[in-house]
Amino acid sequence: MAELDKEAVVAALDRILEAELAGVVRYTHYSFLVFGFGRIPIVSWLNTQAEESLQHARMAGEWITTLGAHPSLAIGPLLDSHQHDIGAMLRESLESERSALKLYDELLALVADRSVALEEYARQMVQTEELHLAEVDKMLRKPGDLSAFAPARPT
Repeated sequence: MAELDKEAVVAALDRILEAELAGVVRYTHYSFLVFGFGRIPIVSWLNTQAEESLQHARMAGEWITTLGAHPSLAIGPLLDSHQHDIGAMLRESLESERSALKLYDELLALVADRSVALEEYARQMVQTEELHLAEVDKMLRKPGDLSAFAPARPT
C-alpha cells in the first residue's frame, strides 16, 4: 500500500466536517419554514436529515482525531435562497448533497489503496450521498414523472 498523506486527508476530512455541520443547520432551519398540509412528514424528514448530518460530522471528526489532528470549528457555506417553498428547499438540498458527494469522492481518491478503513469509510459515505441525491431527486419530480430531475453526477 502507498503511504497516506495525512495532511491532505485531514484537510479533506475538515471540509467534510464543516459541510456536514452546515447540513445540520440548513436542514434544521428548513424544518422551521415548512407550512401546510404536508408539514408533519416533511419536517420529520428534514429533522432526520439534520440528525444524519450530525452523525456524519461526528464520524469525520473522529477520523480527524484518529489521525492525530484537531478538528475544525468552522462551518461550511449555507445556501439559502430565502424562498420558503418546499421545492426551493429541496433544490438547495440537491446542490448541497452534490457538494457533499464531491467531498467524499475527493477523500476516496486520497485514501484509495492507502488505508483500508478510511477507504471503506469513504466508499460508504459516497454510497450514502448517492442515495440521498436519488431520494431528493425523486422528491423534486412531478408525480408520474420517471425521468430524473437532475443527474446525480453532472457530466
